[in-house]
Amino acid sequence: MDEPVITGRTTRPLDDVVGEALTARVTVDEHGTVTGWNAGAEQLLGYSAEQIVGRPAAELPAGPLPPDLPPFARLPRWHGTVPVRHRDGRRLEIKVLAHHRTGEWFLVSALSNQQPPPLADDPFVTWSFAQSPCCALALYDTRLRLRRANADMERSVALTEADMLGLRVNEIVDNPAGDRAEESMVRVLETGEPQYNENFLHAEGEAREHAWSIFLSALRDPAGEVRGVCLTAHDMTEQHWARKRLQLIAEAGRRIGTTLDVMRTAQELADVTVPELADFATVDLLTSLEDLHEPLPEGGPPPGPVVMRRAAHQSVTPGMPEAVVAMGDVDEYPEGTAPVVTLRSGRSAVYEMTHPEITRLIARDPARGARVREFGVHSVLAVPLTARGTTLGVAVFTRHRKSQAFQQDDLVLAEELAARAAVSIDNARRYSRERGTAVMLQRSLLPQRLPKQAAIEVASRYLPAGAHAGVGGDWFDVIPLSGARVALVVGDIVGHGIHASATMGRLRTAVRTLADIDLPPDELLTHLDDLVARLSTEREAGWPADAHSEPAGEVGATCLYAVYDPISQRCTLARAGHPLPAVVSPEGTAELLDLPVGPPLGLGGLPFEAAEIDLPEGSLLALYTNGLIESPDRDPDDGIRRLRRLLTGPEPSLDGLCDRILTDLLPPRPPDDVALLIARARALDASQVATWDVPADPSAVAQTRKDALAQLDAWDLEDAAFVTELVVSELVTNAIRHAEPPIQLRLIHLTHDDSLICEVSDGGNTAPHLRRARTYDEGGRGLLLVAQLTQRWGTRQTATGKTIWAEQPVEPVPPAGV
Repeated sequence: MDEPVITGRTTRPLDDVVGEALTARVTVDEHGTVTGWNAGAEQLLGYSAEQIVGRPAAELPAGPLPPDLPPFARLPRWHGTVPVRHRDGRRLEIKVLAHHRTGEWFLVSALSNQQPPPLADDPFVTWSFAQSPCCALALYDTRLRLRRANADMERSVALTEADMLGLRVNEIVDNPAGDRAEESMVRVLETGEPQYNENFLHAEGEAREHAWSIFLSALRDPAGEVRGVCLTAHDMTEQHWARKRLQLIAEAGRRIGTTLDVMRTAQELADVTVPELADFATVDLLTSLEDLHEPLPEGGPPPGPVVMRRAAHQSVTPGMPEAVVAMGDVDEYPEGTAPVVTLRSGRSAVYEMTHPEITRLIARDPARGARVREFGVHSVLAVPLTARGTTLGVAVFTRHRKSQAFQQDDLVLAEELAARAAVSIDNARRYSRERGTAVMLQRSLLPQRLPKQAAIEVASRYLPAGAHAGVGGDWFDVIPLSGARVALVVGDIVGHGIHASATMGRLRTAVRTLADIDLPPDELLTHLDDLVARLSTEREAGWPADAHSEPAGEVGATCLYAVYDPISQRCTLARAGHPLPAVVSPEGTAELLDLPVGPPLGLGGLPFEAAEIDLPEGSLLALYTNGLIESPDRDPDDGIRRLRRLLTGPEPSLDGLCDRILTDLLPPRPPDDVALLIARARALDASQVATWDVPADPSAVAQTRKDALAQLDAWDLEDAAFVTELVVSELVTNAIRHAEPPIQLRLIHLTHDDSLICEVSDGGNTAPHLRRARTYDEGGRGLLLVAQLTQRWGTRQTATGKTIWAEQPVEPVPPAGV
């Protein structure tokens, strides 16, 4: 080495310190040709570099080499005595230390190694051993040539003191650690200050890397002059690997179980263990895990072949060519193979490739055997994944690049990592099970399909939250009302989980019940507010106190309720703490409706107000929950702007519009549930509605019947004449007898579902009811007949009184000749 060594105080060429010519250095390439020859080699054998470089190295020995020499190509290092011929013809027996590098051999022989050291070194030896600690010890002179080495040093490098005598550190250890140690030794010589290094080296004959703590100190004579360097080495391998195991366990604690996703958690285990523990790792989970509604069998899988799904794998080789089973695929492992034995016994095991449980697995699967041979797999470690007494699967670790087989320490470490991963996988499985139950419950409580309506064309979407948030309580509904009207409702329960879904189901049922009695939107929300307050009180008072239940707390919700009348093309809306709906006019302008602010449901004691707007035919009304426009990384106002832009974009269908909105506004795993309901307003043609004002006189009943029958003829509904005549007579007669004017009859013909609605409105507030007439009663049978002859009937309150209505299916009379 001719490069200068930079020290803290001075800069000296290394050759000035070590004396390059004190060592004969020769390099020989893989073809046996001499490629390097230094001045020390010339001094030893008399040949110059020009005379030797390029010639076969086989010409140097003085006669045949010993027959017991091993094949050099298989050795990382060789040392011994070689007979060579000096240029002047003398035969020399020289000690050679040869290091096998990539593509060449590097041979060194110390000139001082060829004869005993002079007696003048005796005081030097005395000083050095008097001042040196007890450990692997080597003494170097001011030329950084080894003079003495104790037994521990000889064992650590697998060379005797005689083999190393006169050699430099980087000639004894052909490794960058040798160069670093030599640079530190130069600093010791120049400054007299001790130096400390940490090196990682493979000991001769051992596959595992050793960690060494190197301390370099100056050796001084009585006058204080530095006369050499003492190198002491402490083997810190056990402490080093223990520290690395603890670091890997700590890393596993940070990286395993970051999500509640089973497959992701399995992949995290594989990622943590490669390459620190294994060269290839697989995680297979029992397919019985996938049935979220069935408990796992106790004590592991049943007898026979075991079916498992590949949940994760990782490799030191890009592309993971060792894998025989693709990610997500299912494989069957026969009885008696290593994974099955590990699962059944619940104990980890280290296998060599000749073990019967490995050979059976390879024999069954030629592809797996081919990969084992191709990559040179030599050691296998199988660890069961068990948590809370349940066996979940097995993790298998293999080595083919690391030369050392798995040891007991590796098994303990793998068990610790697998145990952590198994608990996280079981947590994810349990969460997935509860989440699946909640999703199934929630979807069963939502409308399975929306009813056909004459009033609107409607499309909806529900998207549950991502795995972290859990299933929420968002819901929507479309409720047919009397008089061809329709109610639209969207709501959001505070919180997540099964209880939020159950609460949503109770509120949705309550809304349907209140809508069925035709309450106005503001009154409906008032009744719903009382119900939520009662639910909250019940939850606080009677919540079960078991370990697996959610903590008690208040029940809260928001809701938006709208009623649209296609005849008047008017829409009445009220909201309880819910986001404002968006309306798109037929001209394509999107705006948020300015509705009165209402408190969230459950607060109690605060009023709700309704607003009535015109909703012309072709208008779009978009109702949604806050998960659509709000997210942790986006301002709600930005979400509203984007929603308005999307609502006005070209889209041939409402379903396509819903999909485009969700795709644009939401990430793949939204942080909150989302419910979206979009309705396009329709209007009933004037020809489908007929209205008559009826005098409050019994004689007007006959004329009213005639008018109704004439309208049926105009609609080609002659087959409905009998029932319609009876219904009109009964309802109009009751209004004249028992109610107050003004009285009005309205017939509505809904062509989309072939139904006919008969409505009679009056100024009274008393609603009629069915009663059982006795045998000789003259009245009391009219409403009973109406109920029996029509599909459904009912009453609703209005601003001026009430309306009695009855709906019947009709079939138009086909044109003549058809």
